[in-house]
Amino acid sequence: MIDRYTRPEMGHIFSLENKYAIWQEIEVLACEAHAEMGKIGITKEEAAYIREHASFNKEEVDAIEAVTNHDVIAFLTNMGEYIDKDIPEGEPKPSRWVHYGMTSSDLGDTALCYQLVQATDILIDDCRKLGEICKRRAFEERNTLCVGRTHGIHAEPMTFGMKFGSWAWELRRDLDRLIDARTNVAFGAISGAVGTYSSIDPFVEEYVCEHLGLVHDPLST
Repeated sequence: MIDRYTRPEMGHIFSLENKYAIWQEIEVLACEAHAEMGKIGITKEEAAYIREHASFNKEEVDAIEAVTNHDVIAFLTNMGEYIDKDIPEGEPKPSRWVHYGMTSSDLGDTALCYQLVQATDILIDDCRKLGEICKRRAFEERNTLCVGRTHGIHAEPMTFGMKFGSWAWELRRDLDRLIDARTNVAFGAISGAVGTYSSIDPFVEEYVCEHLGLVHDPLST
């Protein structure tokens, strides 16, 4: 995002800080899902510990990525350091459960969809507000005469309220399109390498997506 052309709220959504925060939430939710199933060995107490201690530092992630040349490995390494920081030497590290059975695209693609949902929510809210303003102004200016224009020149007279009314109806159609777009980007996939679920139970995907307000892909690719 180019800062001078971007509203702070929208720019934040596509910042690395927000992306990493979403990655963290996805990983924590996946741990909680595994603990809920009770199949791989992680306990609910360990999942709670991971949620309480999970964190990251963008600059530290960047430094690790400069060595690994892999953004997900860099992030998970940094997050694991925070989770395990207070664990005594020789004891099992809770971070061993993080990213269990997952692949990088589970994290990246699901997070991107969540970012698109966040961004679309801003657009939907703004479109709805602008439409209401145009509707209000259409009634306020319904008797205000103005020059109609066609082919770039003066035409028949009309009212300024008619212009606002036309914009209001156009924005209503835009709102429908944005709501439809939101529905079609609100998907997630936590299905393991090449999407076969051979390394992870589909319940994890359902759990993570439900808590993020996403729909799980019936057959991820």
